[in-house]
Amino acid sequence: MPIYQYKAMNPTGKNVGGVVDAETPREAREKLRKQHLHVTTLSSAVDPSTAGTAAPGAKKAIKLPNPFKGRNLAELAMITRQLSTLLEAGITVTDALEALVQQIQGTRYESIFRGVREKITQGASLGNALGAYPDHFSDLYVNMVRAGEAAGNLDAILVRLSDYLRDQHRLRSKVQAALVYPAVMAFVGFAVVVFLLSFVVPKITQLLVKQSASSLPLPTRGLMAVSEFATGKFFGIDSPFIYYAIVIPILVMVYLAFKTAVATPKGRRMWDAGLFRIPILGELFKKQVVSRFATTLSTLLKSGVPAAESLRIVQRVVGNKIVEETVGEVHDRIMEGADIAAPLKKSKVFPPVVGYMIAVGEQAGRLDEILERLSETYDEEIEITTQKVVSLIEPLMIVAMSVVVGFIVLAVILPIMQVANAAKGK
Repeated sequence: MPIYQYKAMNPTGKNVGGVVDAETPREAREKLRKQHLHVTTLSSAVDPSTAGTAAPGAKKAIKLPNPFKGRNLAELAMITRQLSTLLEAGITVTDALEALVQQIQGTRYESIFRGVREKITQGASLGNALGAYPDHFSDLYVNMVRAGEAAGNLDAILVRLSDYLRDQHRLRSKVQAALVYPAVMAFVGFAVVVFLLSFVVPKITQLLVKQSASSLPLPTRGLMAVSEFATGKFFGIDSPFIYYAIVIPILVMVYLAFKTAVATPKGRRMWDAGLFRIPILGELFKKQVVSRFATTLSTLLKSGVPAAESLRIVQRVVGNKIVEETVGEVHDRIMEGADIAAPLKKSKVFPPVVGYMIAVGEQAGRLDEILERLSETYDEEIEITTQKVVSLIEPLMIVAMSVVVGFIVLAVILPIMQVANAAKGK
């Protein structure tokens, strides 16, 4: 059934908008009229599962990376929990999705779940319908739903999936919240330095050049060179605004080129390997990846997904090329009849304790429980490490800013003292 996007006015005179599914535009208007809405505009909405697909024989457009693309884990966790509650009450999947769509009106997931419901009415399973929206539902999400459908415990699987999404969102939020203050400090400090070099230092150095009869001190000449580079005079551009109008688009192009390069397998591998080598932060990134591996694999195994299939899913959602290759090797060894622990022990990514704990879990037949305990341990370590990193970054940034400001002050004071001494000598 087609989906239409509308803008309308409610009985109180307030402008509202949303999407509605109907066979024809006339039927869509009738539905909205029954809801006491006066339609002002109505247009066909693009199904997110088919958006961006080209017609046969058409040239494939170059897809630039979108830095704002991502799943809202908190919202998806809440929706998943609501769907589980509806199914647990004995409501059919189609009716549960209908009630869910009415509940989440006005969010970006409204049109998506309308499309999911439409695919189910056409004979698709819930897992396959969700799989048509890979930008919104990960492989983990889709395969857990499929496992729940096959085992007949979809409501329980959705509860577990909701808990997983909530925990991932909570962990991500803690790390982001801890890094907000250092990021703001870095941005403000950089902006202040750019402002000083672009507008304050040139006027001061110009005055010093006029008053100084002898050559300027080395720090002053170095500061002038940096200022000329920051304002564009080094390249023969007199206006800083014109210079920035040229530099900013170039930086944006460099960023897009970098994102495109990282999107390639080789580029992604080099980038992920480089992240692990960063002093202090590299250990934090490694712990995050290990925690995601343990949490995801534990959730899949508890949901009844076979070990080989679980590893294939983890390989796609772990988010690091180095770990992805390691998990791929583990999967291949599993298919040959080996265990999971041995390849992990040989890996330089996973700490030795991870391999030993997984070996114990395999021998005792409690691998999912061991992995869950391992993920909880690493989540605590991530929180502690994040606090340590933040407590270390703050003084380092203060020292760095002090050095920069001190250099600027020194470069300004030295020629002033030079002029004063020359005046006393006369």
